[in-house]
Amino acid sequence: MSVTTSGERTPAATATLRSGSLGTADIAFFVVSAAAPLTVMAGVAPLAILLGGVGAPVGYLLAGLTLAVFAVGFTTMSRHVRSGGAFYAYITRGLGRPVGIGAALLALVGYNGMETGVYGLLGSAGQDTARALFGTDVPWLPISLAGLLLIGYGGYRSIDFGAKVLGVLLVAETGILVLLAGGVLIKGGAHGLSLASFEPGNVLVPGTAAVLAFAFAAFTGFESTVIYRREARDPQRTVPRATYVAVGFLGVFYAFIVWTVIQAFGDAEIAGAAGENPGELFFTAITTYVGGWAAGLMHVFIVTSVLASLLAFHNAINRYALALAEEGVLPRALGRVHPRHGSPYMAGLAQTVLGAVVVLAFAAAGADPYGQLLLWVNTPGMISLFVLQLLAAIAVPCYFRRVRHQEGALRTVVAPVVAAVLLATAIVLVVNHLDLFTGASPTVNTVLVVTAPSVFAAGLAFAWWLRRQRPDVYADFAAEPPEQPPLDHGPTTV
Repeated sequence: MSVTTSGERTPAATATLRSGSLGTADIAFFVVSAAAPLTVMAGVAPLAILLGGVGAPVGYLLAGLTLAVFAVGFTTMSRHVRSGGAFYAYITRGLGRPVGIGAALLALVGYNGMETGVYGLLGSAGQDTARALFGTDVPWLPISLAGLLLIGYGGYRSIDFGAKVLGVLLVAETGILVLLAGGVLIKGGAHGLSLASFEPGNVLVPGTAAVLAFAFAAFTGFESTVIYRREARDPQRTVPRATYVAVGFLGVFYAFIVWTVIQAFGDAEIAGAAGENPGELFFTAITTYVGGWAAGLMHVFIVTSVLASLLAFHNAINRYALALAEEGVLPRALGRVHPRHGSPYMAGLAQTVLGAVVVLAFAAAGADPYGQLLLWVNTPGMISLFVLQLLAAIAVPCYFRRVRHQEGALRTVVAPVVAAVLLATAIVLVVNHLDLFTGASPTVNTVLVVTAPSVFAAGLAFAWWLRRQRPDVYADFAAEPPEQPPLDHGPTTV
């Protein structure tokens, strides 16, 4: 990168990301796949039902509504900030470089935690699927390592290749849930269809707070739409549309599927069924209303759902690392883009190596792939992303106070402030119910909670060091790139 007299960076004449490669649907596939709808429903929704009862579906609608409010200011700012740094660029614009650099470190740790922990889930899901379909016990480590190689290869290939893969996998995992819902609706549920889930008396119960904590966690990664701005077609429109599509789809879809599973057992019986064996709730329902063959497919699609989530997070991490390497914050080598595929392949290689080290370390310690590798690594990542969302919401009105614009107050002040209050509430709910997520001791949970603020504090210290030791990097951090027409990459290679 060279720097112009106006302070803007101009790219060197090297390979670049594939501009104009992704449409609204492509970006939405990345975001929804990161959320892993099938895994969230089959693996986590039964616990939400157990704690919140028949009113659990409303928790997912409320979480989706909160994030839609956040998206109003978030997507408005996306029309004004063109940096590839996404969250940290937004936060830098609104809250200053020190906070932005702290946010950048938090984003790296958060997204890496979200992905690396899920390799434990992949190993665990692979074990469960082999046991359910073939009655065979297989070790989890080879499954996780095989997943690392597959995801590394997917990130190495072009972004449009990844979008096609995620499109297929997402259709499979949502399709099996739609099949379950269709079977329940056609047969009228256990005792006829009921709307008791949406009655205030069933929503305003003590367990709703825990349901909201699970529901907010189910949307993790939706904000990554802006990470793909440099590869989007007409990003001014594509990024906001993809964000709203992803949030709207997930909120309505989650609520609908949870409601249909409640209908499958009946309002009075669902709590008992969920408490008896929460891990089998969805498999029992689909076996009853569709058939045993569909339960087998659901086992397979849970594995592919986890793979889709891993690939989506892997691509997001690679682009964060690429942006920070271009900033000069990370080693320049991580900023190399593949000349043929247009992918940040060196950042992807580094992430794959890091994932392998963490997975092998947990395996060597004899850790459980789900209860420890997934939950102990994933939970700090989830909290980190919640904090990033909160900082981004606060940054929006601060940014628009400093610049001339023609955006309305609803988008630049009201919605972001409301979102900040709601997101702060969500963070409190998650922290207060962390034992439901991890099943760990208070000591472990304390460590998991303080990880995010500790990383952010380290980022602030790093910002101070940069300002003193590398003032050129500090001064140019999150600078706006110049507008450029899409590059002609020639025929697309997938």
